[in-house]
Amino acid sequence: MAHTNNFPKLHNAAWPGVVGKGSPDAEPFLDLDTMLNYTAAASVDGVKFDGIDLFLFDPHVSIDSTKDDLKKLADQVKGHGLVIGTVVAPVWPPTGGGSAMDEGEGRKSFLTQVRKGCGIAKTLREIGIRPYGVVRIDSACGTGDWLADPEGNQKKVAETFRQACDIAADHGERLAAEGEICWGGMHSWRRMLQLLEMVDRPQTLGFQADMAHTLLYMMGYNAPEDRITAEGFDWKDDNAYDTAYRTLTDALRPWTIDFHIAQNDATVKGSGSHDKTGRHCLPNDPNGKLEITKRAGYWLRDSYGNLTQKIKHVCWDGCMFPNDVMSKPDTWNDILGAMLAVRDAHGWKE
Repeated sequence: MAHTNNFPKLHNAAWPGVVGKGSPDAEPFLDLDTMLNYTAAASVDGVKFDGIDLFLFDPHVSIDSTKDDLKKLADQVKGHGLVIGTVVAPVWPPTGGGSAMDEGEGRKSFLTQVRKGCGIAKTLREIGIRPYGVVRIDSACGTGDWLADPEGNQKKVAETFRQACDIAADHGERLAAEGEICWGGMHSWRRMLQLLEMVDRPQTLGFQADMAHTLLYMMGYNAPEDRITAEGFDWKDDNAYDTAYRTLTDALRPWTIDFHIAQNDATVKGSGSHDKTGRHCLPNDPNGKLEITKRAGYWLRDSYGNLTQKIKHVCWDGCMFPNDVMSKPDTWNDILGAMLAVRDAHGWKE
């Protein structure tokens, strides 16, 4: 069939080869070339992925990469017919960062990683391999620690994010905070919205909406006081589902500057060193609770159903897929097909 829309661009994520992998009790890492090969090989009706989003951490991309290193990276990605979009700054303590609610060394380490990440992002733009995208961050603190002083800790996270915004603005970059139930101060839709409003830098800090993670916002995991759906929610009740999903998306869509297409079965999962969060499933998983094409429209269209055209590229996120699943060509063809259906329904032509 003909696919006439060419925006938003379709990206795969490289980090499923790294996140939750590499520790003694987890599967081994998949190197960047392997993830690039999987991405470049996928094809649906002659349509291929346009690009890839990257995690700025070894063994994929060192946060201390030199300009020469980044030129080699650009050639590597270009050689697969791809571009680079969003990059993830490794702001977490295990990756050299620190907690955003730690006013001492934690904040210093967090901001150091943001500065390095924004520097890499800027250089990749200047090289010409990165035409769009943002720098992703999280609060890098657990919900348990955050709950010890919710209001006080939220103010500390907001201050760290404000300082991170100063760094990003100096580099001509924008930051996106990804809402996940495992990050303190970002673990519920109300707290996520509160944090964005407290930082109050909409030109620099926005929201990264992942369809798998945000689904759990509706259910109130880690924040039952903020749940949108009732106990015993019936996923087959379309009216109730639509009402709940619209509450979620109407609140966070205005802040959304980066978007992950994903599937979720309404359960949580953790792997290796990665804490429990939204379980990513294959797009055709029989237990999936998301009608991907329909629900993506709630993020890509305004409350009146008009295309916003704010999101220049969308990314698939399949964190913690088993390595054997990622080795199958059908996995990536099915994923690309689901993303292409979203673009057909909610994209545009330039």
